[in-house]
Amino acid sequence: MKIAAHIARFVVGAIFIFSGLVKLNDPVGTQIKLEEYFEVFATDWPFMHDFWMALVPYALYFSVLMCAAEVILGVALLVSYKLKTTSWVLLLLVVFFTFLTFYSAYYNKVTDCGCFGDFVKLKPWASFSKDIFLLVLILFILWQRAIYRSLRTGWLVGLSAIFSLALALYAILFLPPIDFLPYKIGANIPAQMQASEPLRYKYILEKNGKTESFEQYPNDTTYKFKEMVLINEGAKPKITDYKVWNDTGDFTQETLKGEKLIVVFKNTPDLNNASLAKIRTLVNSLKDTNVQSLILTSNSGDTMQQICKAHQLEMPYYYADGTVLKTISRANPGLWLLKDGTVMGKWHYNSTPTRGEILDKLQ
Repeated sequence: MKIAAHIARFVVGAIFIFSGLVKLNDPVGTQIKLEEYFEVFATDWPFMHDFWMALVPYALYFSVLMCAAEVILGVALLVSYKLKTTSWVLLLLVVFFTFLTFYSAYYNKVTDCGCFGDFVKLKPWASFSKDIFLLVLILFILWQRAIYRSLRTGWLVGLSAIFSLALALYAILFLPPIDFLPYKIGANIPAQMQASEPLRYKYILEKNGKTESFEQYPNDTTYKFKEMVLINEGAKPKITDYKVWNDTGDFTQETLKGEKLIVVFKNTPDLNNASLAKIRTLVNSLKDTNVQSLILTSNSGDTMQQICKAHQLEMPYYYADGTVLKTISRANPGLWLLKDGTVMGKWHYNSTPTRGEILDKLQ
């Protein structure tokens, strides 16, 4: 029992540290996920609509605090720091996560909880099962807490707090140190829009009260169709919603030809206007090259005309889905460099590149 209790402590601690670090690598991604939850709750519980919507502007703060707490509590558990207090706080946190994942799974809302960021995608019921597993382990740890001996390791916990906040701050001010998204540097967008191999399905059919599965649809009309399930899930296209258009028509394929410097303007109130002068200088410096500069936005045409006029941005703008733009760039504005559909560079507005850096990336 004593060995099992220590194994449980290490397993829970390791999972929390891993989960927290993956999300701290991209706190804006967790912010987006929290905003989804707040909006869903505002719709599903209309009597609390104003309360949930009032939380949306603070989602990034909640994201950093929650993810940092996962790492700090995981480290505290591993190094046996104030185990009783740590275990109780972990229990409260897991109960909260279990509620969120159950709500997602049962009501089919926010179908990717973001438990492990964009590194590991879990389906709603898998996320819920993971939280139940953690809940059982933490209850076991609390039951066996008398066997643990707390150590004076507060300095390690303090270091984990400093590291967690520093990692989150870096990811917010620049970009995630490790990009797990399908639009990352080195990714070929046209290839990501295609299946990596022919998709294969199995057919779930019913006959005489018995359910059977077939990879080839049987030539038997007495079977009743129930569902079709994809066998090679990993072969699905990684990108299914990249579409670009303007008032005259579709422009998707044009963005995937030649050398394109794309400035991403998301339809959010956090647009950093102060960075646009530096971006304008960069765009103007590239006019004598083969690099075509353009804007992708989810803002309205009127809004973009006002922004371009106010900041003297002489480049065309095109529309794209807001969720896609959030996936392409965590910054607002952000910079995205493509060469024949392959991502050659990504930058936060705080690290806007020079003309030379752009041309070097395209070599």
